[in-house]
Amino acid sequence: MQQAPSAAPAATTGAAAGPVATALNRGLNVRHIRFMALGSAIGTGLFYGSAAAIQKAGPAVLFAYMIGGAAVFMVMRALGEMAVRHPVSGSFGQYASRYLGPLAGFVTGWTYVFEMAIVAIADVTAFSIYMGFWFPQVDRWIWVLAIILFLGAMNLLSVKVFGELEFWFSLIKVSAIIAMIAGGAAIIVFGFQTGGSGVAPGLGNLVEHGGMFPNGFGGVLAAFAVVMFAFGGIETIGITAGEAANPKKVIPQAVNTVPVRVLLFYVLTLGVLMSLFPWNEIGSNGSPFVQIFDGLGIPAAPHILNAVVITAALSAINSDIFGAGRILYGLSQQGHAPASFGKISRHGVPWMTVVLMGGILLVGVVLNAVIPEDVFVIIASIATFATVWVWVMILASHVAMKREIARNGLPASEFPSPLWPAASVLTIAFMVLVIVILGVFEDTRVALYVGAAWLGLLVVAYRLWVRGGGRRRAELVDETAAIPVVKESAAVKESSVRS
Repeated sequence: MQQAPSAAPAATTGAAAGPVATALNRGLNVRHIRFMALGSAIGTGLFYGSAAAIQKAGPAVLFAYMIGGAAVFMVMRALGEMAVRHPVSGSFGQYASRYLGPLAGFVTGWTYVFEMAIVAIADVTAFSIYMGFWFPQVDRWIWVLAIILFLGAMNLLSVKVFGELEFWFSLIKVSAIIAMIAGGAAIIVFGFQTGGSGVAPGLGNLVEHGGMFPNGFGGVLAAFAVVMFAFGGIETIGITAGEAANPKKVIPQAVNTVPVRVLLFYVLTLGVLMSLFPWNEIGSNGSPFVQIFDGLGIPAAPHILNAVVITAALSAINSDIFGAGRILYGLSQQGHAPASFGKISRHGVPWMTVVLMGGILLVGVVLNAVIPEDVFVIIASIATFATVWVWVMILASHVAMKREIARNGLPASEFPSPLWPAASVLTIAFMVLVIVILGVFEDTRVALYVGAAWLGLLVVAYRLWVRGGGRRRAELVDETAAIPVVKESAAVKESSVRS
């Protein structure tokens, strides 16, 4: 269902009577949106998962992050062009429904919810591991349960409160990353020897332990599974369009700056880390950041960094709950999810979606109680499949939109994706390669099995349960042309009459 940029009231099918809002509250400014995207994309994948990527590729993992970052930037430009043209709460789920068909929209929206749920479980798992650094005697599932209850409560408040919380979470970890890069560079340049590791810090560590490509090109390919997982969540920028105060201004600014910053943070940070400590001694026992500075013997640094990575995990989980909730809200407006997910609290928050995400995250409590040692690798590979699938659907929707613009002679986009169409085609090919890579390597092959079963389940669910307006393409308003691009669906009309 279309949500007008002016935040005009949108009917919420099945909403209970009482002092509730009828539309999402546009309380997010460019500061909130930038840091929300950073919060989701710079988290567990960098502070914890990077150890697995380093072990697969060695120092050559830097090239994997650069290539992956370039591909993600093209995804974000494609999403940004659509978000400026159609600033709706359902974001790419509705874009897929509009340009690829209602089945594509159904599958894309629910796959993103699945992605955020899996990523959030990975994040709460990492959070429990970080807490184990200080409280090794406490069972990990206890920390998982505590953080679910806390962040669930925060997400039930107004979106402005959420945005401020995410801003400060992200600011802490971004500031820590910058300080760590600067401090690490000082150690490298001035040759400080802090002791503990037995190896002198320096750029020579990038090539002196098996070379830049110690595991060959195959190692770089294997690392893409973890690398793309690390970038997952950056598409949250597109979801914020439905609650941005001025989407035509803030979305382009966020899209143009955040992907570049993410890429620089990953490449510079890991480059410094592998210069300080030999890559082949970086394990996955807790955060590699904490392990490295502990090995270097810097006083109190491990405790400071552990506090930072805990904040990073909180930030990422916060964004995961937000992103999944807003997509579920959009799905309910299209008739692709229960109408109860469209209920809006008096604070302008789709509260039922927050409750659902909290329930899903309780699975993380069970997993951390049953298989605490293996849970992260399993869910990270599954999340990578879901992430890349969503990105492919974003790119495919963008291609279909550009073709329709050209075919019908519609006004050009205000924020066009660069290097069209070559860059989009190459990016889609790269994403397909990543999915193939998941099946090639045994430790990530489970992602294809789970992913294929998930997609099959969604197709069956669509055929069995989606009826009426849910079988129609999503209604969107073209902000560039300022006219509706499709007729209002019967479901939307009926909802409007009831309101």
